[in-house]
Amino acid sequence: MKDNNLALFEPEAGEMDPDTSPAGSNRGPDFAFAFNDSNFSDRVLKIEIMADPPDATRPEFDGSLTLADWARQRKRRREDIKTLDLSLAIHPEEQDLHCDQLDADDRVGCSNQDEEEVAMLEDTMSGDEDVNSDDVNWDMDGSKILQVKTLHISSPILAAKSPFFYKLFSNGMLESEQRLVTLRINASEENALMELLNFMYSNTLTTNSAPALLDVLMAADKFEVASCMRHCSRLLRNLPMTPESALLYLDLPCSVLMAEAVQPLTDAAKQFLAARYKDLTKFQNEVMALPLAGVEAILASDDLQVASEDAVYDFVLKWARTHYPKVEERQEILGSRLAHFIRFPLMSCRKLKKVLTCNDFNNEFASKLVLEALFFKSEAPHRQRIQAADDAASSRRFVERAYKYRPVKVLEFEHPRPQCVVYLDLKRDECSSLFPSGRVYSQAFHLGGQGFFLSAHCNMDQQSNFHCFGLFLGMQEKGSVSFAVDYEFAARSKPSEEFVTKYKGNYTFTGGKAVGYRNLFGLSWVSFVADDSQYFIDGTLHLRAELTIKS
Repeated sequence: MKDNNLALFEPEAGEMDPDTSPAGSNRGPDFAFAFNDSNFSDRVLKIEIMADPPDATRPEFDGSLTLADWARQRKRRREDIKTLDLSLAIHPEEQDLHCDQLDADDRVGCSNQDEEEVAMLEDTMSGDEDVNSDDVNWDMDGSKILQVKTLHISSPILAAKSPFFYKLFSNGMLESEQRLVTLRINASEENALMELLNFMYSNTLTTNSAPALLDVLMAADKFEVASCMRHCSRLLRNLPMTPESALLYLDLPCSVLMAEAVQPLTDAAKQFLAARYKDLTKFQNEVMALPLAGVEAILASDDLQVASEDAVYDFVLKWARTHYPKVEERQEILGSRLAHFIRFPLMSCRKLKKVLTCNDFNNEFASKLVLEALFFKSEAPHRQRIQAADDAASSRRFVERAYKYRPVKVLEFEHPRPQCVVYLDLKRDECSSLFPSGRVYSQAFHLGGQGFFLSAHCNMDQQSNFHCFGLFLGMQEKGSVSFAVDYEFAARSKPSEEFVTKYKGNYTFTGGKAVGYRNLFGLSWVSFVADDSQYFIDGTLHLRAELTIKS
């Protein structure tokens, strides 16, 4: 049964979605008039501001702090947390309540290991005393208290916005009934906390710079104010995105990343990186320098422009070897993270053979990947499409990218003569985009140790003087070797939808030469791509080339 207490932290009925509501619109009641007003408050919040760890500077909310500065500060804080003892001395009459003592069900996300611990101390003071002080004081454990602030707070307002404060004010212990609540923070968190408290009353923030919003976001995560996290996420998404900011958003702590409120921000960061670096060949050096999260965002894209999936595989190995020089670490990162973004079923068989002997992968894991790829390749085209569609929701490993060289399916025979049968499928829109003088190339395939490729062209029929579809067979550059081949081009045609031979011949190849037919179907381009064209079956042109080495 649903916990009635949890309803306090859910959106109110009729509340606007924060991602679709107009900028600046109020989402929920506005209690700004009650902020720090004793007339509308039942408790006093005492904020003890401690000295930051060495070398940790306070962020400036005036916009002078850059994202790079913010990232460096956060890194220093994480390192300081690992090396400094930040535990607080507990007075006999006080109870120390840490953030991680809350029940797991009350957390917005998973435990935040990157943030300093905050202790909530219950005092027996009445709360009417003025405890503001600008003097430097020392706590019993030697911690340096730079300043003490007090605010009048409404426990119902804070509890309604935050499971953290709800737990604090309703834990059933004597301390929860005390009027004075003491909160201890580092100096670098002061501005963010004040912004957060103000937001919990007014649903607005006074800051709009990325570093300041990130600090508020971190504070909202620590104190479990999901509405503020959503608000910060929306404001950050509306700011201009850069590679630096995108990578920073992807590197936010686990608890923030796991929070549903911030997921749109991380999704936007991934989309930005994928769009900016979609031409992997052009930006290979830049992508090589990116961290793991950035590389994953790029490799996940269907729009990645690469020569073939073989090139993706080669890039991933190069990146992994650069960033993880130890083979054990490399096998771990490839097996647990990066291999999921390589679409092995779309790689060539020659490259798949190399996967089996590559020590960058665990042998058992490599065998599993290659077997899955080969089983997919062996399926009939219509079954491949069904499998790809069924798997699309959970994985993209069967989905073709924007390859420069189109994938082919190849059958090889050694007897009675060396022969290969190559299948090339082209979508109608791919063919249409070739007009007036474009061409598209297939992935390489091999026969007798030599590499070949197919190329489809839109060219001018020299006799009839109109554009038409042409298909050519070429041999890759390999010195001056000569190679005699019998070849045949065929295409599926309506109404039988069987392959029909369109052209056959023989040719003695030398490196870099190509042979074919300028007007494969004997049609004008307009007739070839027309809606009633007999060569497009369910929007796809199916081509076949048979190559046989002459005896």
